[in-house]
Amino acid sequence: MRDLSQYHAAAGEFQVVLDIENDVKWVPAALAGERTLFVAAGSVNAFVDLGTLKDDGLVVSADGKTVELRVPKAQLDKPNLHHDRSYVFSQERGLINDLQALAGPPDQQRFYVAAEAKLAEAAKQSELLTRAEENTRVMLTGMLQSLGFQVKVITD
Repeated sequence: MRDLSQYHAAAGEFQVVLDIENDVKWVPAALAGERTLFVAAGSVNAFVDLGTLKDDGLVVSADGKTVELRVPKAQLDKPNLHHDRSYVFSQERGLINDLQALAGPPDQQRFYVAAEAKLAEAAKQSELLTRAEENTRVMLTGMLQSLGFQVKVITD
């Protein structure tokens, strides 16, 4: 067990296509080399770590009617690759690679590692962080307004 201080404010579902090619120098592709199209699906959470609030992160006005909150920027969690929805779409191999494949199952670990990196990049390019910051602001504002405060949320 562990204590958590993160507010998971938004999540995104992404699908990306990876084109992974391994050529062998000076050898025709028909003999050696490999090209794989891999479709990866996964989700990425965006969170705000409220555990990093500083001492001046919550300031109540002298009259006790207004609260100013300084919250950290949203961050992206590690992508969660959905193995049941990720697959090799197409694979072309040279003769030598085909013979190697007969010896045992191919190592697909590199596809999954590359897929996680591409899913993380897709999440960065999306509006996920902006949405997480807005959802955090709305949640904190609503909670503190219900206690009777006027609220100002500042994202650091």
